[in-house]
Amino acid sequence: MDVHRISEELENLAPEQALETVLMANHSARICLTSSFQAEDMVVTHLLRNRRPDFVVLFLDTGYHFRQTYEYRDLMTKQWSLNLVNALPAQSVAEQESELGILYRSEPTRCCQLRKVEPLMSALEPFDIWFTGLRREQSPTRRNLKKVELHRLPTGRSLWKVSLLADWNWEQVWQYANANAIPHLPQYDEGYLSIGCQPCTALPSDPQNPRSGRWGGTKLECGIHTFSTQEET
Repeated sequence: MDVHRISEELENLAPEQALETVLMANHSARICLTSSFQAEDMVVTHLLRNRRPDFVVLFLDTGYHFRQTYEYRDLMTKQWSLNLVNALPAQSVAEQESELGILYRSEPTRCCQLRKVEPLMSALEPFDIWFTGLRREQSPTRRNLKKVELHRLPTGRSLWKVSLLADWNWEQVWQYANANAIPHLPQYDEGYLSIGCQPCTALPSDPQNPRSGRWGGTKLECGIHTFSTQEET
């Protein structure tokens, strides 16, 4: 299937039409969405619920999330009857800290690798399409994001990685969320703009850079969107 052609076709389509095009090209595809339950993820969740309610929501349960995130995850899973799968690391927080120390302080990239990247790569194995809430505006590392990319997992399997909101700005996300009465994480009301694990998330130091509050400004990505290999399309 010509992923490059479909990627170009999606570029000028609204998310609803882009979703329809992807689904028509993959009639019986096994579908998942990776979600940290941030605003973008909830918009994509809303879109998928209206079209393919059998999709799986993959939540990377690092053990380090905000209490509010866990509470919101459970609330929305119940309210929207989501098919939630919590992707868990090989070790609990206590086991990892006992063996390796506080990695989010000493080696944050290794911590992300163990608690996010590896669990996700395993969790993605059964699926054909991986939806995300990624947007180009979020970070310089996402500036060249395509709406559809072909990604190869560590095992060699390939799947479509689809980012329906790639060309949306922050205002569009909130316009859709408000228009569709989608509740949001309470941390947004406290001034957070990008929300991950609690120890590695602070209020943004630069209001123009939503991810400037992540990892103390030492890096921009946890690795789940850089460790999987993008294939040429």
